[in-house]
Amino acid sequence: MSLSACSSSSTEARVSLEEGRTLLESGQALVFDIREPREHATGVAPGAQLLPMSQLNRRMSDIPRTPDQPVLLICNTQNRSARAVQALREAGWTNVRYVHGGMSGWARRGWPMVGSSG
Repeated sequence: MSLSACSSSSTEARVSLEEGRTLLESGQALVFDIREPREHATGVAPGAQLLPMSQLNRRMSDIPRTPDQPVLLICNTQNRSARAVQALREAGWTNVRYVHGGMSGWARRGWPMVGSSG
């Protein structure tokens, strides 16, 4: 699977920052922060799992495929996460969306962030 050649996802493949935060905090979705470790060092959303985009191809098995387990990807803005969602959908995932606005929008809102542990 090539993540760099994908086009942008449609609006149905995304959630707003507000919805993403609600789904994460309520436990209704798994959230994977696909930023790189140097970006994780600036802080991550509490409860988000770290899965750097550079490791995504070899760690795809970490992302559930079952339709009953919603998955959200978040990066800094939404460019990488939108491409990754498109690629995952092309590879058969049906339960994955990206968080529009990304962690830069999260931080601008002053929402909780924690230090990364990895």
